[in-house]
Amino acid sequence: MTNIISSSSISPLICFFVFFFWLGHGGALGIQHSAPAINGADKIRSQFLHLLRTRRSPQVPLTVEPSKPARHPLFQQVPTPTFSEAMESCPKADIKNLKQRLREENFYLHTEALVSSWIKGDTMPFLFDTVWDLIKLADYLTQRKDIDPKRIGITGESLGGMHAWFAAFVDTRYAVAAPIIGVQGFRWAIDNDKWQARVDSIKAVFEEARIDLGKCAIDKEVVKKVWDRIAPGLASIFDSPYSIPAIAPRPLLLLNGADDPRCPLDGIKTPTKRARKAYAKAHSSNNVKLIVQPGIGHEMTSLMVKEASDWMDRFLKQ
Repeated sequence: MTNIISSSSISPLICFFVFFFWLGHGGALGIQHSAPAINGADKIRSQFLHLLRTRRSPQVPLTVEPSKPARHPLFQQVPTPTFSEAMESCPKADIKNLKQRLREENFYLHTEALVSSWIKGDTMPFLFDTVWDLIKLADYLTQRKDIDPKRIGITGESLGGMHAWFAAFVDTRYAVAAPIIGVQGFRWAIDNDKWQARVDSIKAVFEEARIDLGKCAIDKEVVKKVWDRIAPGLASIFDSPYSIPAIAPRPLLLLNGADDPRCPLDGIKTPTKRARKAYAKAHSSNNVKLIVQPGIGHEMTSLMVKEASDWMDRFLKQ
């Protein structure tokens, strides 16, 4: 049985989904271990985990509480998200007794509040804090006897796509990943003056930094300093050219719009090229794929949802 755990982030248009397979009669409990290092994958994962831990106490307790039932299948949001047409295309198959077979579970994960700021710099609310939560979620899922710990997949849209990317990068228990309109080159955007659309999506923190730095306008220096403070390494050692190849050899599907200003296509050429090289080295070339939809900006489409669903079916049902 396929289960879905869904969670919405602060923005109403951002979500991630975790797919896993339920074991109807117990099943052996185990955790998928890392594959042999590929292009320093284990080393960069270790560095990223060290960063996450430096801003937390050694042990962060995890508690899980069931949330209110979802108002709509695959959603928990009022009003219904604007991308509902795309989401309604998943699941797409004509499955007998689908509503009875599909079990959606929504949880609140209580670890630490995702609060930080440019001024304090004590937590990492943009992206990295949620990645820590996803590591804790993997801890929880792999402890459940009704879940196959080797068949857990993750996907998400926009910031949720970034969450899926980084969760799969740092935690090998996510066996399959399909980030949707999330993967981008942060350093590439700075170097090529293509950072404006991404900055506009969370502009308040950049305006605060601009004032503190005595600038008349947000420029690439401001952008770099903000990323370095609220998400250290995002525009350097943990950027997509380094973290995306580290997902190999686990199945990875990248989905982007050809005209996406937040995730410019030119900015993911290098990570895609390096990823294909890493997958080839691991004799897993068929496990990585990039799909670019023509004429689409920063928007999740029915095609993307269908492709992500097919990707999960292909690798999680093996």
